[in-house]
Amino acid sequence: MLDAALSGLLQVLSPDAMGLMLIGIAIGFAVGVLPGLGGAVTMALMLPFTYGMQPIQAFAFLLGMKVVTSTTGDVTSVLFGIPGEPTSAATVLDGHPMARKGQAGRALGIVLASSLFGAIIGALVLAASIPFIRPIVLAFGPPEFFMLTVVGLTFIASLSQGQMVKGMLLGVLGLMLALVGIDPQAGVPRYTFGYLELWDGIDIIPIVIGLFGGPEILQLMLSKNSIASSGNSQKIEGVGAGLIDTLRHWKSVITAGAIGAGIGVIPGVGGSVAQFIAYGHAKQVSKTPEEFGKGSVEGLIAAAGNNNAKESGSLVPMIAFGLPGSVSTAILLNAFLVTGINPGPEMLTTHLDVTFSMVWIAIIANIIVVLIALPLLRPLARLTFTEGPVLVPFLIILVVLGAYSENNSMMDVWVMLGAAVFGVICLRWNWPRVPLLLGLVLGDLCERYLFLSNSLYGWSWVQRPLVLLFAAMTLLIFIRAGWHGVKHWRQLRREHA
Repeated sequence: MLDAALSGLLQVLSPDAMGLMLIGIAIGFAVGVLPGLGGAVTMALMLPFTYGMQPIQAFAFLLGMKVVTSTTGDVTSVLFGIPGEPTSAATVLDGHPMARKGQAGRALGIVLASSLFGAIIGALVLAASIPFIRPIVLAFGPPEFFMLTVVGLTFIASLSQGQMVKGMLLGVLGLMLALVGIDPQAGVPRYTFGYLELWDGIDIIPIVIGLFGGPEILQLMLSKNSIASSGNSQKIEGVGAGLIDTLRHWKSVITAGAIGAGIGVIPGVGGSVAQFIAYGHAKQVSKTPEEFGKGSVEGLIAAAGNNNAKESGSLVPMIAFGLPGSVSTAILLNAFLVTGINPGPEMLTTHLDVTFSMVWIAIIANIIVVLIALPLLRPLARLTFTEGPVLVPFLIILVVLGAYSENNSMMDVWVMLGAAVFGVICLRWNWPRVPLLLGLVLGDLCERYLFLSNSLYGWSWVQRPLVLLFAAMTLLIFIRAGWHGVKHWRQLRREHA
């Protein structure tokens, strides 16, 4: 195994592989900051260029591109409050408040460092899991997937910012939005109101862009001020402080990376789920949960630290079984076939060096991204001191293109505008926006796996060991959230007494 790891490293460091990796990184860096044009879309567009490449060259090109978009997608989340990708939505919650305080450099430093360490953790999980991948993946069936989504839904309580009733209502609204489209069991349209464009359901990207980006753009328009309300635009500081913050909270980085890699191993569970679970867990165990959503360092580390770890984790089922763990790995699966490699047992025996090359690509690409991005952080942070009237036209074009480009549909633009109006209402009346997004992300998964569980096992699936374990976790999370709610209520009573 050590020989295969060394062989994989030497092949990745070859001039051809490194050159293609740098090209992929450059493309990913440019695309990652544009909302809607995520890594999966870019990989699909670049896939034809891998014809004729050797396997490791193709993976260096595509994986290098993907890991960069996972990192740079957080840049617009921090600077403008507009997620570059759905998996960057949780980064907005604490990254953008820091930027509004004039700490954009610090926030970007945290994002870069957390993403790098998270990628290393994910790569190590991938390397360590090679000997015993199969039993881990095979232990999960539809019942376990369903209970995992239920565990994810329980984090609505901790992500409701002390307003559990409002959070639960918006979570239910998100679940209802997830039902829009063709019923996967009966094959009939649901809640489409005669619009053919809604038959495929409501895409998450226009919802994310509108829900978070809309209110920020409106605030800039009305205030006519810059995003950052404090600080010196001529002296951008905090990048080094952000790196130190990340090292100081190393336990949070490891936890976020482990959660991202662990959930990434499970096929079909998206990166948004992993990010919100990591964020919700960080808030639950934090000594200062009241700071989350207001510029918490721990919250930003949790959101940024699991993105790349999740991508490395999603490679595990693809390598072992040919089961894509995410949309991007589904595209990467085509690259396997194009280069003449069959995922499965051969990846753990004959092509073990190729498997280890992916581990090295994930690590090296992220190191290169950090080295390239560090000199750019100060100019990027200065954008937060640009006057609102100058930024607003650019941001409007950005969000409209981001909503339209995913499906080339004007319906997505209207959905984005509707989500923007709803986001403004939520901000005006102090309703938490994250529970709606979490319900939308998990609703489709929840319905699908519940149907499969009942179809395959009847109701006997509730007696499976992992199902009972997840049920116990769900109960404990509810009890903990309820206890914190009671403590918060008592504290408010004492303050008003």
